[in-house]
Amino acid sequence: MIAEQMALYAGVGFTAGLMSGIFGIGGGSIRIPLLNVCGMPLLNAFAVNMLVIPFAQSVGAYTHRKNIDKNIALYAVIGGVLGSIAGAMFTGLCSTLMLSIIFVAVALLTIVGLYLDRIFPKLSQRLTPSLKNIVLGAFVLNLITGMRGGSGGSLFPPFLKAMHLEIHKAIATSLFVTIFTASAAVIIYWNRGNIPWLSALSVLIGSIIGARIGSKISLKTEPFWLKIGLSIVVISLASLTVYKAL
Repeated sequence: MIAEQMALYAGVGFTAGLMSGIFGIGGGSIRIPLLNVCGMPLLNAFAVNMLVIPFAQSVGAYTHRKNIDKNIALYAVIGGVLGSIAGAMFTGLCSTLMLSIIFVAVALLTIVGLYLDRIFPKLSQRLTPSLKNIVLGAFVLNLITGMRGGSGGSLFPPFLKAMHLEIHKAIATSLFVTIFTASAAVIIYWNRGNIPWLSALSVLIGSIIGARIGSKISLKTEPFWLKIGLSIVVISLASLTVYKAL
């Protein structure tokens, strides 16, 4: 029974790692709802997700290393780490239903960010990748996603694209930044005793393998399909999380 459950968690990790590598998201948008559906309490799923992200994202970031925008990444790490810590501290204060609602709100913001230049063209033109915008934006995004156990990875690609980065650069930079934002938040979960270590190890192994394969696929995929795929995956799994909470 334990072996079957660990194999199931490894499968969840592989699926999330694969999607993370392809789309540059932190993996939490996929990993958290699937772990929850498999029977893991939501707060524990948040903790496992945070623990796995730095390792899985390191694999993806290494594969995408040539596309990382180092200047923007530095500013995003500063704001993102602060927001991620604050979000993780607030997580335990929210009900499961409230966290699920936040999860869906983040998913909707993800879609808006991906198509901001088409939905709000004038607003898109006004946005510039300045120090203030990057740091403040990264802080707010990680505060929001941190409250539902994420590292900002689900919102970083659309946010960076809104800052006029080409989609492949946005994905690469997102993978790099979320290594640090997740590492900061996992300390909070660790201290609270929210991490089930055996389950986390299974998810971690699957995620690392999936992230490596997904990153290779991403480098060979057209930007249009990357945006469409990310939109479908995030919305579908966010809806599943709300259904589970009701």
